Amino acid sequence: MKFKVGVRTKDGTHETRVVDAPSRFAVYSDIEKEGGAVETISEGSGSALPAWLTITIGGSIKTEEKITFTKNLSAMLTAGLTLSRALSVIERQATKKSLVKVTQDLSAAVKKGSSFHEALAAHPEVFSELFIAMTRAGEESGALADSLKAVAQQMERAHTLAKKIKGAMIYPAIILFAIVVIGILMLIFVVPTLSSTFRELGVPLPLATRVIVGTSDFVTNHVILLLLGIVIAGAGVMSFAKSKIGGTMFLWVALRLPVIKTLVRETYSARAARSLSSLLSSGVEMLSALDIAKAVVGNRAFSAVLAEAETRVRKGEQLSAAFIEHANLYPVFVGDMIAVGEETGNVAQMLSQVAEYYEADVEEQTKDLSTIIEPFLMLIIGTVVGIFAVAMIAPIYSISSAIN
Repeated sequence: MKFKVGVRTKDGTHETRVVDAPSRFAVYSDIEKEGGAVETISEGSGSALPAWLTITIGGSIKTEEKITFTKNLSAMLTAGLTLSRALSVIERQATKKSLVKVTQDLSAAVKKGSSFHEALAAHPEVFSELFIAMTRAGEESGALADSLKAVAQQMERAHTLAKKIKGAMIYPAIILFAIVVIGILMLIFVVPTLSSTFRELGVPLPLATRVIVGTSDFVTNHVILLLLGIVIAGAGVMSFAKSKIGGTMFLWVALRLPVIKTLVRETYSARAARSLSSLLSSGVEMLSALDIAKAVVGNRAFSAVLAEAETRVRKGEQLSAAFIEHANLYPVFVGDMIAVGEETGNVAQMLSQVAEYYEADVEEQTKDLSTIIEPFLMLIIGTVVGIFAVAMIAPIYSISSAIN
């Protein structure tokens, strides 16, 4: 993996390098060994292909499998097994080929004398920078089993939170999908029958009816083009949402919706707090923890606050300052709790409490999300059905009036 790195060298000069390393953590380590300091770091050297053009070859390892792998490894190390033997046991127990291959690689690297975090760093597509950093801290402190247990807990909580949010969105997604499918079926099978009757009788059609009939004619005659358009539009929206401009626009809208606003802020706050807390508790120093956390938080705007915090801490300012000044993204509670942690010398514990508080709050909100969204869905369905009914029934009343 290539990184574009801004470096302040040992003699105080500034330079930009393209470094080939398995992770950001490895870049920091190598530069620090030289006596320098990393000022800026970004993935890629400027010539990498866009992420959507890359293809993953081989089976991917699911988050649940990585959590189980980490828990089992921690349990075996705690029981007194050596790392090499524990990896061999996991290799024999694994059923998925991709996990077996990764475990074999890890075991081979450890047997050759490589440290475990270096072996993990050779698989950046499987193990995150946070995972690698916490493992390294555990190795250096002699508490690898405890670090792996903390990693597993962090991954499990983050995964559970993501699952609950996705689960809450399934119901409205199914309803909206059903509306679209039923609408297309009516345009293909129902409307053409009524429109042919209207044409035979020469009934003047209202504007709404003409729009629906015209749409029905297009859909009926260009079904393949319509399906292709839906796929292209969906892919376009997803690509736009992942872009810098698109992500900013979607976040701007989300932060102004009554229920979604709180859910978005608390979700990213919980993720950032949990990541920072896990890293700091494992012994990772503050600047490295902030750099890793901003890479895994998952949103440019929220990551930018962590980047600003990293810059301020590097200058000797307090960590809480950046969060307090960005209360539009991170709730006031986050900055205040970090400030308390700084005063008491226990930032990691305060961040852990912040993460637990928001994880619990998001869980409660997701339970009620379907109930909150349901009236809006009913309103959308009623509006669509009402427009369709009025548009198609109005000409029928005209026919009845003409007959009378």
